[in-house]
Amino acid sequence: MPQYPVLIPDDAPDTAERRHPLDNPARAALLGPHAHLAERSGEVLRYPADVSPFVALPDRPDRETWRDVAALYGPGAVVAATGSPDAVPADWEILLRGRGVQLVDDGVRARPDEEAVRLGPADVPEMLALVEHARPGPFLPRTIELGGYLGIRRGGALVAMAGERLRPPGWTEISAVCTAESHRGRGLGSRLVRAVAAGIRERGDTPFLHTSAENTTAIRLYESLGFRLRRHVTFLGLRTPGGVPGA
Repeated sequence: MPQYPVLIPDDAPDTAERRHPLDNPARAALLGPHAHLAERSGEVLRYPADVSPFVALPDRPDRETWRDVAALYGPGAVVAATGSPDAVPADWEILLRGRGVQLVDDGVRARPDEEAVRLGPADVPEMLALVEHARPGPFLPRTIELGGYLGIRRGGALVAMAGERLRPPGWTEISAVCTAESHRGRGLGSRLVRAVAAGIRERGDTPFLHTSAENTTAIRLYESLGFRLRRHVTFLGLRTPGGVPGA
């Protein structure tokens, strides 16, 4: 996935359900609990580049909205998005598209884990190294500022982690769930998801998460933990106008 995404909603009827915080979670987060991190150009909101790759547009972006996004990233920049390809202006190049799913807590058996330790800024180099090998999704040097992260160590080495990312009002996304290849198949990821979910529930939020629709193994696992499918999401890779085609 390209490094600098922009998050936009999928095409859907303009109804009350359309305004659910999880329909445009990055925007809801940046207008709510993560407002202190928001950078703005017009109606476009984004996280700092070293915190999170997400940028959020209004539910119905217009030409001015797309100009603001292009101004944030510059000509020929590669961005990633979720939404309908029909919303993308003709002068933006669509590089890729894929299907994802959004899952929400539907009776997750959340509980703390005695072996899980809270991770902090000093652990970031190890976290970045684990993400580099496991590739659960974007994790940057300051992503840890988005919420709490838990890890499991074996022999002093970080071998599994999971934490919090987007925080729309009343909800918290579980993200960066990953395990070192040498320790997979032992249920460490499941334990950490339950532990992170327990912390989310403790403060009164509801857990949710995203994953690729093609990752059926992960979907079955999350469903077995008590998550249910809420909606499908289309992921897009885009290039802003003004770049060199095919570069």
